[in-house]
Amino acid sequence: MSSTTRKKGAFAHLITQLMKLPSIGRKSAQRLAFYILKMSSEEASAIGQAIIDIKEKLSFCEICNNLTEEPVCTICTDPKREGTKVLVVEEASTLYSIERTGEYRGLYHVLLGTLAPLSGSEISGEAVKKLIARLEKGKISEVIIATNPTIDGESTSIYLTRLIQPLGVTVSRIAFGIPVGIDLEYADEVTLIKSLQGRRVIEQT
Repeated sequence: MSSTTRKKGAFAHLITQLMKLPSIGRKSAQRLAFYILKMSSEEASAIGQAIIDIKEKLSFCEICNNLTEEPVCTICTDPKREGTKVLVVEEASTLYSIERTGEYRGLYHVLLGTLAPLSGSEISGEAVKKLIARLEKGKISEVIIATNPTIDGESTSIYLTRLIQPLGVTVSRIAFGIPVGIDLEYADEVTLIKSLQGRRVIEQT
């Protein structure tokens, strides 16, 4: 047992750790802690092991940056996907939200961030290089930009458009039927489907 756990007590320490999760305040963390306390040792251990496994076994796809246990993810290796379209998202969580709709059957590219140096989530140069390398192979005819409708997301969209258009690839931006400022992963499936269907081509600047 660590000195931190001994000092705070195991229950209080668990609450503190749970509060590090997004959207989990003290009350929610306390409810989760009580729920975990009521679990059997086997159930609690299974949750702990699942967390360890996801950190040890998951990595980023060598092609698109999706989460995967193999060098290349199942989407990139799926021969049934439409290989002429690539949908660009900020994070893998958005990819999974869009996949649940069943509307989109093309490929993806995960940026792992946005153009937001002040908030510390700036796109890695490697992610952009991987995207451009995919486009330079000539098999992709359309890039659909699905960054969030925020200042950072729009800045990222403009930046990518200026990089991609000289390659002769059509660049489109998904339509938004959701309030400005919301993350796409929290949008409902119907809204995501309508956004994909109503995407617009970004004109050459």
